[in-house]
Amino acid sequence: MIDLRRLRALAAVAEHGTVTAAATALNFTPSAVSQQIGQLAHDLGTELLEHQGRRVHLTPAALILLTHANTIQAQWEQARAELAATTDSLRGTLRICGVSSAIAALAAPATTCLQARHSHLQVLLREEESADCYRLLLSDEADIALVLPTLDAPPPTDERFEQQPVLNDPQDLLLPVGHKLAQTGGVNLADAGEESWIVKRHDNDSYTLLSVACAAAGFTPNITHQAKEWYAVSALVAAGLGVCLLPRIVPIPASHAVIRVPLTGPSAPGRQILASVRRGSSNHPAIAAGVSVLRDVANDCR
Repeated sequence: MIDLRRLRALAAVAEHGTVTAAATALNFTPSAVSQQIGQLAHDLGTELLEHQGRRVHLTPAALILLTHANTIQAQWEQARAELAATTDSLRGTLRICGVSSAIAALAAPATTCLQARHSHLQVLLREEESADCYRLLLSDEADIALVLPTLDAPPPTDERFEQQPVLNDPQDLLLPVGHKLAQTGGVNLADAGEESWIVKRHDNDSYTLLSVACAAAGFTPNITHQAKEWYAVSALVAAGLGVCLLPRIVPIPASHAVIRVPLTGPSAPGRQILASVRRGSSNHPAIAAGVSVLRDVANDCR
């Protein structure tokens, strides 16, 4: 018998390079990861890690096992989906994680709809950055992740996930009222090349998206003040301290003296919001219902 939690620990070491990095990704202690892999080695009757000084390396047996890991995980997810489909109603808990704007604009109304339709289904929401959402999927702490395909996100070919577009969300330029670029017909992002930009640099998907968008427009943004929450960012823009990119699905606070200006031209940036699930789990009745309702809500946002 193979405990999938132990297999995930081994896969995390292979992905992240060290036991310590794997522990961080899994939100475990390094000793817990080592114990999980040690128990897996005992179950299989073969060594999976070999120590060379302070570092560990995967043994040939571990590499062989990992070639089957994604298939084993996907088959288990398919089995869970088929078992869940034997009941007449949706039951249990559906866990949705996602970036803040997707949680507010998509997941919140989807949760209301799901719970109205399925009285025995509990939906739990969790706000996280995209990288953490993928980690939660792999550790079986979330069932659906609403993520942004940033530079460090798993590619569509990653065998651990099934990913599908939910919403193409344009990004607008947020300016203080009276700004010279506040034109109702829209502006090109390159026209804002000399502006001061407001965005938090670390642990923030928006920073990556801003950097890529500005590079496509032909400039590097001059980042001055750093803020992450959209209300705080909007307040700084209203105070005349800089500008920012604002996703179309994020509302403007009524009390802030700011204006949303559409971006035009070939470099007009947008965000693709994806619904990601563990491979093999998409036919689970609760997960399928959740993704379907999220898509319905996204269609209403267009």
